[in-house]
Amino acid sequence: MTGPTVTLREMRWWDIEPVLALEEELFPDDAWSRGMFWSELAHARGRDVTRHYVVAEAGGAGTDQDPEPGAIVGYAGLAVFDHTGDVQTIATARDHWGTGLGARLLTDLLGAATAFECREVLLEVRVDNTRAQRLYERFGFEPIGFRKGYYQPGNVDALVMRLTDPAAPTTPSAAVPPPSVQGTKTHG
Repeated sequence: MTGPTVTLREMRWWDIEPVLALEEELFPDDAWSRGMFWSELAHARGRDVTRHYVVAEAGGAGTDQDPEPGAIVGYAGLAVFDHTGDVQTIATARDHWGTGLGARLLTDLLGAATAFECREVLLEVRVDNTRAQRLYERFGFEPIGFRKGYYQPGNVDALVMRLTDPAAPTTPSAAVPPPSVQGTKTHG
């Protein structure tokens, strides 16, 4: 049996409530607020765009195996400053872990980074989130440092990773099965 069809599209203001529900489920200790998402989306349209946010929307038939049509099952965001992209957040619903959705979201962000003419893309990921780290490494991200006590509560360190050429082919190796990704969080 195949999984539900998932479509990526631009995140809009009406997506904030379902995204918040998923955010609070996945990141209960450091979930973004409604205001944080509003602020990010305010920079995603208009003349001086510096953000790119996307949601993954399930197109299931409403069966036990598929979520309701239109259910948000993932989201991701990128901020751009002076030709540097920064992955702000990337997350997939638990029932979509291991489906390749995290890789699709990251591919979308890297496409946006290329459109923004970014020379590099940075991200922070919890040092204990090895699944996400493996995904980023498959796309060519390399560890460049740590941010001590970055994630609160718990005082968990962040591993800082960098991709130096987001315009280069970023298709992950087919030989490595796609890991699921809970997410990356950046609060800025």
